[in-house]
Order: sequence, then C-alpha cells, then structure tokens
Amino acid sequence: MKRDTSSELLARAELCIPGGVNSPVRAFRGVGGTPVFFAAGDGAWLTDVDGNRYVDYVGAWGPMLQGHAFNPVVDAVRDRALSGLGFGAPSEVEVDLAEAIVERFPSIDKVRMVNSGTEATMTAIRLARAHTGRDLIVKFKGCYHGHADAFLAQAGSGLLTLGLPDSPGVPQDTAKHTMTLPYNDAAAAREAFDRHGDRIAGMIVEPVAGNMGCVPPAAGYLETLRTLASDAGAILIFDEVITGFRVHPGGAQTRYGVTPDLTTLGKAIGGGLPVGALGGRDELMDQLAPLGSVYQAGTLSGNPLTMSAGLAMIGSLDEAFYGTLATTTERLARGIEDCGRNHNLAVTVNRVCGMLSVFFTSGRVGNFDDVAEADVDHYRRFFHAMLDANVYLAPSAYETVFVSGAHGNAEVEHTLDAVDRAFAGLATS
Repeated sequence: MKRDTSSELLARAELCIPGGVNSPVRAFRGVGGTPVFFAAGDGAWLTDVDGNRYVDYVGAWGPMLQGHAFNPVVDAVRDRALSGLGFGAPSEVEVDLAEAIVERFPSIDKVRMVNSGTEATMTAIRLARAHTGRDLIVKFKGCYHGHADAFLAQAGSGLLTLGLPDSPGVPQDTAKHTMTLPYNDAAAAREAFDRHGDRIAGMIVEPVAGNMGCVPPAAGYLETLRTLASDAGAILIFDEVITGFRVHPGGAQTRYGVTPDLTTLGKAIGGGLPVGALGGRDELMDQLAPLGSVYQAGTLSGNPLTMSAGLAMIGSLDEAFYGTLATTTERLARGIEDCGRNHNLAVTVNRVCGMLSVFFTSGRVGNFDDVAEADVDHYRRFFHAMLDANVYLAPSAYETVFVSGAHGNAEVEHTLDAVDRAFAGLATS
C-alpha cells in the first residue's frame, strides 16, 4: 500500500510544525512509521491523501459517535454557517445545547461552555479550590485530563511526598499541589484521604479510563470515591470528556449510578468540532463569573457552529442507538478474544459501550501498572498489520478503540478478518 503523499506532507510539516504534528500521539512515535494524512471521512471509513480507505476506530478520538460526515451534523453546521460563523455574544443555540445537557445529566443544574477538555478540567479544579479554600488536587495514574500544569504532575515515591513536575515548564510549586494515586485502588484512596483529607480540594477521575486504553471502574470503586470526597468536604469531579454521551445518554455517572459534584464534557457535544463544557449543581456553578468571583472566559465559548453540531449529534442518540452500539462493541470484543484463543496469544479485551482496548497480556487489566505490563511491541506490530489491512487503530498501545453507529456488519467482518490475519502473524513470528 503506497502512502507516498503522506510521507511528502510529513516532510513539509516538519519544517513548519513541531514534529510535523499538532498533537503528539499523531506522530506515530508509539508505533513507528510515518503518520497517515487523511483527506476525507464517510461513515465508518477514512480515505487518506493517497486514496487508501480504512475502517476507522479512532473517530477523531471519540466524538464521531455516528461516524464521519453524519448528515444531520453536516446540515446543521452548513445552515448555521450561512447565518454567520460566530458573534462573540449569546445565541439561542447555546441555550438549546445547555438545556439538552442538563436534561440528560441529573447531576448538572447549570453548564458553562468552553473550547476544549483541557479548559473544562482546569476550570473545574479552580472552582473546587475556590469552593473549599484548599489547594490539593487528587488525580489518578493513567487518567488524562489535558495538559494544564496541575495535571502534568506525578505522585513521587509515596503518599506523603510532594508532587513532582512531569513535564519541563511545570513549576515545582504547582506540581506539589497535585497527588497522583493508582486507579481502581480503593485502599490507596482511603489512605490518602485519611492522611490529607482536610487539605484536599477536589478529586478528578475518568469514571471509565480512556487514556491508558479502556479501563472500566472496579465494582464499588466510584462509590468509594464519592464517599471519601463527601466525608472530607472535597469536590468529586468526573472527567467525562470521553464517556459523556458515549457509554450512556447520561454519561458514565448514570451508567454506574454515582453522582459527582462537577462534570467535564467534550467530544460528542461538539459533533466533531472543538468544544468542552463544565457542569454541576447550582451552588458550585453560580460561583463562576459573572455571578461569582471565580473567573473563566473565552471569546469562542458557545460558538454557534459548534453548538449546532453538538445539538444535532445529541439529538440523534436515542435508546436504539445505544443498544446497537453496545451490541457492536461486544461483538467486536468477543471476536478479537476468539482470534486470540485460536492463535494461542495472550490477549485481554476491555470494553464498555462504544469503547474497547486490546492489551497483549493475560489476566485482568484494571490500572496503569497492568497496562504497562502488556507487550507494547506486539501492539506495534499489530497496529501496522491492521493498517496494511485497511483498518485504522490508535497509533499507541495506551489509547482506546472507538466504535460508532456507522460500524455495521461489513465493517466488523472486515476488522475481524484483519485481526485474525494479524494475530496469525504474531503467533508465528
């Protein structure tokens, strides 16, 4: 399969864009080779600049719940563009989308639209700190909440050590206010709150991890986090930038029956356009300017193009959609597991409606340490075998496969046939 134009574009890009890409994972550093440059998407398929077509399981990292170029979203954006691209002032459609979110998420009384997941999460921790008068934020290893300074910190060697910067440019004084705990480890969370509960402003977690691959919460884990936060007077923040509208119409919080204080959203609520949102109960949200003193602003927040796209996307997600999405996800996951058994490969497939991950390891994958034990070289070879078979997966062993409503029988069969051949190659090498 020729990808000469992609190679030429990368050479051009590297002269004017750092690393030739505008987000690091796109650089293929985790799998090797040359990034594929795409020209078009239609349903479950992508077409690259050399005319090759692929079944797509990246879905722009999650927002394409109905596949690419979904007609209701395209029509909504086209119609809105004819009336102007943006005003920097209120418009009716942002009220419509806010109402749709509030209706579907019982924990959200009010929602503030922003422009990215990073912006939503950094506003959430600012609000938590302002509300509690405390500084310490708890996050979990393997969960990603954007690239704000507070999130680019690691825990150090133990619960009593200060956070350490995880990236150049992050001040020590900022990192020390972040504590990182293992995901799905209720005992570690209890110990942290026993020792530091009166200093903890908030705890932010992906209720279903999607940034170390798909890792669902252990039974009772989210309930434990809810109890710990409530008892300590801390704010529980669910980062549902990925899971919001993907795993359930009311997000992972409704699927698992655990109510956070604040929720961050993104992905689906923009229908493929840049977006983020922060929502929560009145007493918290009313502390944001202009009602309160916690400042947050954005020229492009509530942009009518994005709001129109998001409203069209959310409006298409009915009960039948989620039933089909769950069935397709399960069929794909079981098929991959069957292929692993047929070729005597150690393969674990985690899944939650619309999300799954393939880990080349045996046994349960429940946290980042489990993920790190998986065979990354196997994934690299698997990725390229699938790419050569016209299936586009995330170019990293630590990302999630996203299934859409556009993935039908033909796409699943094509994918499983490619998996079988890829696994055969891994088993004999």
